[in-house]
Amino acid sequence: MNVFDLTRKLIDIPSVTNDEANVGEFLADYLESLGYQVERQLVAADRFNVIATTREKPRLVLSTHMDTVPPYIESSEDEEKIYGRGACDAKGIIAAQIVAAERLRAEGVNEVGLLFTVDEETGSAGARVANTGKRPGETHYMINGEPTDNKLAVATKGSLRFVLTTEGRAAHSAYPEHGESAVEKLLDVLQDLRSVQWPVDAVLGDTTCNIGVIGGGTRPNVIPDSASAELHMRLVSNVAEIKTTLEHTIATRARIEYLSENEPVHLHISAGMDQCVVRFTTDIPYLSNWGTALLLGPGSIFNAHTAHEFVLKAELQEAVELYVTLARSLLAAESVVEDSVSGGAIR
Repeated sequence: MNVFDLTRKLIDIPSVTNDEANVGEFLADYLESLGYQVERQLVAADRFNVIATTREKPRLVLSTHMDTVPPYIESSEDEEKIYGRGACDAKGIIAAQIVAAERLRAEGVNEVGLLFTVDEETGSAGARVANTGKRPGETHYMINGEPTDNKLAVATKGSLRFVLTTEGRAAHSAYPEHGESAVEKLLDVLQDLRSVQWPVDAVLGDTTCNIGVIGGGTRPNVIPDSASAELHMRLVSNVAEIKTTLEHTIATRARIEYLSENEPVHLHISAGMDQCVVRFTTDIPYLSNWGTALLLGPGSIFNAHTAHEFVLKAELQEAVELYVTLARSLLAAESVVEDSVSGGAIR
């Protein structure tokens, strides 16, 4: 299949997080039909990563994720765009990486593998398992795919997700002095967090804090005895520093439960390519054993996760060329280094 047909085929297999089995089976079967050695790496029941290699050890791996956010949206297209859930995040990227790997194989470059993970949209469980498997340690470079407008990302922000919980005492709302509002306690804590001067980085920009979900109470005529909020911070400094500030600001007024965290990442870059900084996080922090990481992919993050998600056909074609060119460049540079170390002549 060409990159357009493969993108649409992948979009039309629903794979919302926790339901990746069907798309995983399709990819495994398709890659086996192309002559790859394929491993279905179990992550949980009916959920597995797909790892594809040739008979040679992969010195470079192209990687992205198979899962999408809800809801499922079937594919469609016009002259310029392919639409549907995962068009740019990340079904189109999978297609571009497979087509690029096939181009490289046709040129005799066989030391390239493919890694497609589950669960990137929630907790990167697939990447965590991939990092403990047999393949890590063999690869020298990993080009991860996310929608970066086909620009090479120089850095990604870190991430910290947590839940705040407050407790109060229920009472009739006509006599609030007999109760203690957990909602008002939570609002006070959240307002203090909104007032914090979080770190700023010259490259990554501002730390941001999103109050994503708030809940509490049972009825409007009852003083609420419990409340909670889930927050997601995008970090430009180390996690420990942010936790210290959080815990000092909150003090004993709320209970904090950390859900996930990862540090900001500064990435390998290649001269001559357009560059960018991205605010989102990826599987990269959890794939540290897969070699030096780069980040590049077609599509815009502003279209990802939306009802109008799409990828430009021209960007898909360009992504194939970029993946091929970047892989050639990285492997050629590595060969020169190896030749130098072994005493070979360099001209």
